[in-house]
Order: sequence, then C-alpha cells, then structure tokens
Amino acid sequence: MSVVPPEALLITVAPTGAETSKVDCPQLPTTLEELVATAQACEAAGAAMIHVHVRDAGHRPTLDLGLLTETVDALHESTDLVVQLSTGGSVHDPLDKRLKVLDARPDSCSLTMGTTNFGDDVFSNPWPFVCELYQLSQERQIVPEFELFDLGQAHALTRLIDRFGLPYGGRVHCDFVMGVPGGMPGTADALVAGVATLPPEVTSWSATGIGRTTLAVALASLSKGGHLRVGMEDVLTISRGVPVESNAQLVERVVSLGALAQRRPMTPAEARNLLNIADAVPIV
Repeated sequence: MSVVPPEALLITVAPTGAETSKVDCPQLPTTLEELVATAQACEAAGAAMIHVHVRDAGHRPTLDLGLLTETVDALHESTDLVVQLSTGGSVHDPLDKRLKVLDARPDSCSLTMGTTNFGDDVFSNPWPFVCELYQLSQERQIVPEFELFDLGQAHALTRLIDRFGLPYGGRVHCDFVMGVPGGMPGTADALVAGVATLPPEVTSWSATGIGRTTLAVALASLSKGGHLRVGMEDVLTISRGVPVESNAQLVERVVSLGALAQRRPMTPAEARNLLNIADAVPIV
C-alpha cells in the first residue's frame, strides 16, 4: 500500500448541490461550462476531488444519465480531479434513479449510510438500498465515499463491511456531513464521537460543516488529522452576511487554515493514491 504523506490534506469541493436555486444564488455553477470553469479554478486553488450534482437546462437538479456522463467526461478532460458523483441527488429523487448514477462511470460515488431528516424533508437511504448501491459500486469498480450524517450511520458502516467486505480498491474513506437540521451537530464534540465510532477498516476520513458550522467543523477536523469538504453546496456565506463569491474562495480559505495546521493541499494524484483509484479504473 502506497503511503500519502501525513501533512497532505485532501480538499474536496462540492460546488453546486441540489437545494439552492440559481435565482437565489446567481454565482452557483449550474451549467456544464460553469461547472468545468469552477473545477479548474478549485483545482488551481488546492482541491483534489470534486463532488458533483448536475442541473438541467432550467437549472433544476437532475439525474439524467446523459448529462451525468457528459459532465464526468468533461471534468476528466479538463482537470485531473477525482470525479465523485452524488448518488443522493435531491431528497425527491427515487431510489432506482439514484442507482443508475453509477452508469456514468465516475471515479467515486457518495454512499450515504442511512436515512436522515433533512430540514423539513427526509433524505431516504433504507438499508436494502444502501446494500444494493454498495454491491453495485463493487461490481462497477467505483470507489465509494461513505457519507455519515449521524453516529448510527458510522456504526452501520461496520455492519456493511462485515456483510459485504471492503469496497473496490480496498480503502474505506468516509465524510462526516455535520450541521444538517436532523443530523449530528457541527461541533468538535460530535466529530470526536463520530471518529471514535468508525470501524478499524477506515483508512481516511473528512468532514463537512453545513452553513454556520463550516469553520468549526473544519478546525475540528484539522485538529483530529482529518480531511475537508467545502463548497457552495454546503455554505453560501464567507462570513456573517457576506455571500460567497465562488467555490475557489472557499477552497482558498481552507488551504490557509490547513497551512496553520502545517498541512498542505493534496494533489489529485495523491488523492487517487489515498483512495486507491489510480489502479481502480471503472469498467467501460
């Protein structure tokens, strides 16, 4: 197993999401051209992986396979970033369409480990769906990132690995998504508890703070030796009352925070090494 230096910080950018409208946030990258430009700027700023949601011509969230595939191909052609597709879509997408996301052949996919109250909505991830998606990722040779919205989901990861074995590539990478109304709070105490609950098979983990918890979670993750996800999917202000201008601005901020912790941005090649994607080329 190749070793990534401990000072290397994996920065994942989540530029769009499925919740914010283009009308409310004109700077949100929703077209393919905007997404590619954003990806290039974020890679230059220090990101090594991109977590992708796709929008249609009306800027609405979509799981259209043609658009997903076109987006993956465009990002591979224009950047060296690890391309991770969201299998969560929006809270309104049916489970069968979410399974078909893997047909777009990303390097990685998100895999949420359980159902979560999501504000006034419900982000549905029943256990049979989690198992089916996991086995499909193994068959398609796509490396999953396990999204954890609460401690029960961290514990469920042990159950999944015990039943179906390690993911394709053999590495287990998780992301704590914190501060969602209905999930675990975005606090240092919650992150410490979450990390303590992870199964021993976990090889790396990152953390995401939603909204006002962004900085608290980032600082806590750095202090625990974890990695970071940032982006306009998760926060739309750079400081109280000041809108984010671009995703690169958020990446630049955590690069600066990482420097204080004597961590430097991981390159895309190192990210592929960390996740064992270098030798995990999806079957075409």
